[in-house]
Amino acid sequence: MDTVETTTIAPENVTQTNFSHLAFGIIGSERAWHHRKTYLESWWRPNITKGLLYLDADPTGDVLPWSPSWPPYNVSSSPGIRIPNRLFQGILEVFRVVDNENLRWLIMGDDDSIFFLDNIIDVLRQYDHTKYYYIGGLTEWFLADYWFAFDMAYGGGGIVLSYPLAKALAGNIENCSRTYGDMKTYDLMVMACIWDMGVAFTPHKGMHQVINLTVFIKILNLMKHRFFSSHPKVPLLSLHRMHDADPYFPGKNHTESLRHLMKAAAIDQSRILQMTICHYHSSNWSISISWGYSAHIYESIFPRSYLQKPIETFRHWTSPNQGPNYIFDIRTPSRDPCEAPHAFFFEGVESRSNLTLTTYRRWRPRSLKACERNGNHTADFVSEIHVYSPSFPRRKIDRCECCHVVRVDGGKVEINYRECGIGETIA
Repeated sequence: MDTVETTTIAPENVTQTNFSHLAFGIIGSERAWHHRKTYLESWWRPNITKGLLYLDADPTGDVLPWSPSWPPYNVSSSPGIRIPNRLFQGILEVFRVVDNENLRWLIMGDDDSIFFLDNIIDVLRQYDHTKYYYIGGLTEWFLADYWFAFDMAYGGGGIVLSYPLAKALAGNIENCSRTYGDMKTYDLMVMACIWDMGVAFTPHKGMHQVINLTVFIKILNLMKHRFFSSHPKVPLLSLHRMHDADPYFPGKNHTESLRHLMKAAAIDQSRILQMTICHYHSSNWSISISWGYSAHIYESIFPRSYLQKPIETFRHWTSPNQGPNYIFDIRTPSRDPCEAPHAFFFEGVESRSNLTLTTYRRWRPRSLKACERNGNHTADFVSEIHVYSPSFPRRKIDRCECCHVVRVDGGKVEINYRECGIGETIA
């Protein structure tokens, strides 16, 4: 799942991109806002982020009076119009309402999109905002990309437009709407209009549509290893429609899961979901950490090339015989005690001087015997994993971090993060 993102270098002698250079246009509905406002509250930063929420009707009921912790809202001038037009009107409204003087990037999303702002800033600093850029993510489900497009930013994960492109698109919306008004979705219409300007799509694997992956409640009584335990080695920029999958953390509902994930993100977004692997050779263990989300102990020594593939404990919407199913590699779930991991989930985070401590607690017993062919070194007794990482964020992640096991004491495993050595391999 690792990728190399290509960018043009941002111009020198120009102020680095910051929050004042971004504007968000969030497309929502009045009916959904009553239960979706929690999503936006998790990432919106009042008096720091700027933009607007574009609704289809005036808000009513329990969302009034309008909270100052939410973005200002505007209402569609034509209630009930098609979604593609509402997106374009939303773009026009952002340009009308938001101060454009310092604007470099316009980010469009849905009212159930979740953005990781610090990571977005770090990524956009790598691009020349004076050029035409159309950035976004594909859906993780192969057939959806096949049915719609492989070179399209799916709106739920966010559509990022550089200011020159957004301005040009806004000036061409009327003509574009006439030409492509019969397209299926607003994502397709935006793609077609931008393609007609000669602009290429720039994909980013940290932007997640997510809607087309739902998680099995049980598969052969295996642990929920989740897609995000093996995130691509790029910064996490967005999530979408968390309510369409099982809650990300066992024992928590969707709102609780989101708030729990954001506890880790509030401390260090640069590492959130980033995968780090170390080996404990005295017990023949491989330990995989998805920072701020989960940890796995395998009773075998596996290379990163194997462990970075997510275990297929999720499913797609159609028959399993209609593959290929995903746009990433997967591992098949196994009940072999040498292959099935012990699963731990993020419990809490603490800042300690120049270190950050994240704790991962066992979800439930693995209920398998020890791996005999690797020496019967069971990990059944481990109840917690403590991970110490540097307190400063990683601004450039051309390589993953490495780690080593400091000690195994009673039911706890302690792990320290470090930068990988020159030529070091994780195998």
